[in-house]
Amino acid sequence: MRSGVLNASRLSSNGVPDAERAFFVADLCEVYQQYQRWCKNLPEIQPHYAVKSNPDPYVLRLLAALGAGFDCASNQEINQVLALGGGVEPSNIIFANPCKAISFVRAAARAGVDKMTFDNVDELYKIARAHPRAKLVIRILADDSKSICAFNVKFGAALSAVPGLLAKAKELNLDVIGVSFHVGSGCYDPSVYTDAISRCRKVFDMAQDAGYEFDFLDVGGGFEDSLFEQAAAYLRDAIDEYFPERKHIKIIAEPGRYFVSNAFRLATNIIARRAPQADANAHAKVMYYINDGVYGAFNCLMFDHAVARPYVLCMDSSFHVPVGETLSRCSIWGPTCDSIDKICEDAELPARLQAGDWLGFDGMGAYTICAASQFNGFQVSKVVYTAGGDGEMEVRVALAKFAARGGGLQA
Repeated sequence: MRSGVLNASRLSSNGVPDAERAFFVADLCEVYQQYQRWCKNLPEIQPHYAVKSNPDPYVLRLLAALGAGFDCASNQEINQVLALGGGVEPSNIIFANPCKAISFVRAAARAGVDKMTFDNVDELYKIARAHPRAKLVIRILADDSKSICAFNVKFGAALSAVPGLLAKAKELNLDVIGVSFHVGSGCYDPSVYTDAISRCRKVFDMAQDAGYEFDFLDVGGGFEDSLFEQAAAYLRDAIDEYFPERKHIKIIAEPGRYFVSNAFRLATNIIARRAPQADANAHAKVMYYINDGVYGAFNCLMFDHAVARPYVLCMDSSFHVPVGETLSRCSIWGPTCDSIDKICEDAELPARLQAGDWLGFDGMGAYTICAASQFNGFQVSKVVYTAGGDGEMEVRVALAKFAARGGGLQA
């Protein structure tokens, strides 16, 4: 990030327009370390990265090179993954959107993507017409009350509806291979996985009664970095209890934010400062305006219930904030002309901050870039890549081998 700030300063002094543009720094070593951590704790479960969380091309290449599959929710995401090359097979994709456009179902069939989810009768009729050879996965309701973003309001079949759905699938001569669930994005109580796996066991038994022999279990997403080991322990114990004989069962998951949240940091420039007016009340605060906001990377504040935690990256051309620096309360705003573009209502930062200084934000990898817009003419923040931590050599080797197989550019 320091190199990016120094480069921006150099360009600005040379009169380059928008030289102080905000930028992300993506640490691919963090993605690699998270993959190794996954394999250590959940060796039986193949991660299928949720592309929607961050479709960054180098993240996709690296995870593909390491052996991950992909959870895609649209035709465009499927195309992006298959365009990676490097031996990425359609069989390593699950079209995990229970309610799909019929044109997307046809496109998946043409692309050879057979695994897809459903949770209602109408979807079965649609698939029977557009992709009769599909390998279907029934998505059931799970307890999502302990997650930041709940999904039950939109997706999932109740256990009581499962026998009827399986009977209809059999009537339509469709192949249902397994079951999936999702405890919600950003799950903060991993004990809910135990109940979800017990429900899956019931669905496996219902499938036998309907004439199916399931061999596929998708445990969904919701994995939080800070709670991952705890979630993994609940999952391992539940799978051991409810699926003691699983030699012929393929188990996958759909982690997204787990891989990328901490891998991306954002550097923003203070483009303006607004001091309290002379007649303001005693509680009025300085307002800082930065060059990214809720219509850009900080859309996560609105859509993903994130909380922005700013820190000083560079002040008065120095990357060091002196000990004992006087702090003051302030608010932080985005660059657009919309008053909803507020990033932080109340922060405590050095009182000497001025326009031209830089603020940093960590944990900006999930559900940020993917939903950013160019409202008011502000461009989406660019990404700078690094691989300088633990696993640097492994990352470079993995990407080089992937590129040699026709999988895009090396880092």
